[in-house]
Amino acid sequence: MYEYAIAWEWLAFAARWFHVITAIAWIGSSFYFIALDLGLVKRPHLPPGAYGEEWQVHGGGFYHIQKYLVAPAQMPEHLTWFKYESYFTWISGFLMLCIVYYGGADLFLIDRHVLDISPSVAILISLGSLALGWVVYDLLCKSPLGRNTWGLMAVLYIVLVFMAWGYTQLFTGRAAFLHLGAFTATIMSANVFMIIIPNQKIVVADLIAGRVPDPKYGQVAKQRSLHNNYLTLPVIFFMLSNHYPLSFGTQFSWVIAALVFLMGVTIRHWFNTTHARKGRPTWTWIVTVILFTLIMWLSTVPKLLTGETDAAAVAPAFQQFAGDPHFPAVKQLVSTRCSMCHAAEPVYEGIVRPPNGVMLENDAEIAAHAREIYIQAGRSHAMPPGNITDITPDERKLLVAWFESAVEGKKQ
Repeated sequence: MYEYAIAWEWLAFAARWFHVITAIAWIGSSFYFIALDLGLVKRPHLPPGAYGEEWQVHGGGFYHIQKYLVAPAQMPEHLTWFKYESYFTWISGFLMLCIVYYGGADLFLIDRHVLDISPSVAILISLGSLALGWVVYDLLCKSPLGRNTWGLMAVLYIVLVFMAWGYTQLFTGRAAFLHLGAFTATIMSANVFMIIIPNQKIVVADLIAGRVPDPKYGQVAKQRSLHNNYLTLPVIFFMLSNHYPLSFGTQFSWVIAALVFLMGVTIRHWFNTTHARKGRPTWTWIVTVILFTLIMWLSTVPKLLTGETDAAAVAPAFQQFAGDPHFPAVKQLVSTRCSMCHAAEPVYEGIVRPPNGVMLENDAEIAAHAREIYIQAGRSHAMPPGNITDITPDERKLLVAWFESAVEGKKQ
């Protein structure tokens, strides 16, 4: 059993490493070609059919690049296809989903206080949502709405916000954000696999056969590539969010997700405008900072929106405990809700060592990890995973009151 747990842990690490490597390759090539495409310059000496050219310098040499909007007059001897980066990013990401969230569904996927379902049902919902997302997106793109690029993106934004809310009604906060990233990444990778590459192959086949390629294939592929460009940064945010519980473990996490999509647009708009040599719209960074500040505020939103009592008002209620007014109750709470995993010898099934090496078995260990307890289990619902030990809202308030009161007491 011990060897199995170690092997599984290393398999997860290998899959994550593979995913990071392929994602860097895909995102890097995607951003490069978007910048290249926007920076192309039309000049009179270009060969027939060429849309524009760009001179670049890198690694001690100069590069002269020309783009054909549809295709060159003749098929080149060699073509470099940029597709496997996308394919392997999705495959490795799905492997991670299977290892971490499907293999550990009771801990990481299901929160029975959100929706009491079995692991098999949760996995089916997960798979179905990813497949349905691509079908709905593709139908929207192929509908009459698809002729209006920005109108289509507005509708897609509404769909993504709905999915952000929907996932928070189905899974743990951590899994909800991860699935929102997977939902979006599936659309992006399917764009490459189902639309962009097949359209390019049609153009290549026409060239080989001596036919003039239809420009519509390039136009459709470019629209899908534009969508991928604006969705990339939010996907990265959601994939990294599992390390930051204030993003996914709070009451307004789906609103935070909605704002993250907007930040992706504002940041990419600055880069796209700059690469196109149309100025440097500094307003996009101002909007981005405002959005991020709003996200920070929502993560610890004032209780006037939630109806909860402020932690400072709760603190006096704990004066009944002997000794330290908060710590005895906190110690009892941590012992009941946390120490079955965070112990030198965890007793929770499948846990062979304390997660991240954090042990919470005595006064010193609990005090040393006060900030993490406050963030992970007080201010957010990241811990326990899936609320597997049934920590109550009142108990989370206790953790908040303990930490904030202690901090304020130190200032005095």
